[in-house]
Amino acid sequence: MSILDAIKQFEMMPDHYKGLSMKEMERRVAAIKEKFGSRLFIPGHHYQKDEVIQFADQTGDSLQLAQMAEKNKDAEYIVFCGVHFMAETADMLTGTDQTVILPDMRAGCSMADMADMQQTNRAWEKLQHIFGDTIIPLTYVNSTAEIKAFVGKHGGATVTSSNAKKVLEWAFTQKKRILFLPDQHLGRNTAYELGIPLEDMAVWDPIQDQLENEAEHNDIKVILWKGHCSVHEKFTVKNINDLRERDSDIRIIVHPECSHEVVMQSDDSGSTKYIIDTVSRAQPGSKWAIGTEMNLVQRLIQEYPDKQIESLNPDMCPCLTMNRIDLPHLLWSLEQIEKGEPAGVIKVPKVIQDDALLALNRMLSIT
Repeated sequence: MSILDAIKQFEMMPDHYKGLSMKEMERRVAAIKEKFGSRLFIPGHHYQKDEVIQFADQTGDSLQLAQMAEKNKDAEYIVFCGVHFMAETADMLTGTDQTVILPDMRAGCSMADMADMQQTNRAWEKLQHIFGDTIIPLTYVNSTAEIKAFVGKHGGATVTSSNAKKVLEWAFTQKKRILFLPDQHLGRNTAYELGIPLEDMAVWDPIQDQLENEAEHNDIKVILWKGHCSVHEKFTVKNINDLRERDSDIRIIVHPECSHEVVMQSDDSGSTKYIIDTVSRAQPGSKWAIGTEMNLVQRLIQEYPDKQIESLNPDMCPCLTMNRIDLPHLLWSLEQIEKGEPAGVIKVPKVIQDDALLALNRMLSIT
């Protein structure tokens, strides 16, 4: 089932929840959490709003949260405060007696939506015709369960922003070339870090159904899907130049979903966890400009008042799809569970789940 089909079947939150006061919503959420106890588990992604994160039992990135859900055998209900592909992964990793719920089915991911199965099947057929059986597919965990299943079926693995280098190294022991979905920037930055020159990379345009490159096909080692994160693409080289002109002492750290030019001109780059750990360990009085989602940056500013922390892009806004999960939707979701009528249940069909788990488990065995 596509995300659009799932949304059509999804019961929408009644409007009256939007008129409730924050205090009333917080009181009701806290009461339900206390009532259900260990039967309820609320994982919250780092990019969520504070109004939601305050009720999260654990916080982390997408794969961390899914693995936390997998380890939690007591919870009957897992209310995943993230986006659709994250809840899918949690569903695949948890037991059949556990129910994974997304408080708002409209909470998707623009990057994950940039690679669908029709596009991927067409691309694979054409790339096989061009390159023969020399390609192994990899996909960022920020992808749909269907794309993970495609990758698993064809011998590939998933990657995260923290283990992408290890997985790419493994992939090159399997085949001569890699097809990297759906984020071109993470793929490009990781391959470059492994010593692959930019001229040995090509971009596959799923809209035009063709490669965007001028190199000889025989030289291509990495085929990058033309997808990106709508948040991280908004950090620019101009942001870096403006900041350095204003304050030459500030250190710039960005997520590898940023463009290659931005990553190259920054002082450091790494996964969300890496960014958090780096800032937390930094000396008091140190200065940091961070190129990642604004809710996380604001949270770091609050948690480390002894350091000067700001967003690399002063005009940045939070991830709009992630922020569809707000306190009214969380409350409504929990009250639907309390009524015995859970809404927004995420269920990945077994035929997709089996192949997708192949890709996930390959990654875990590698790293």
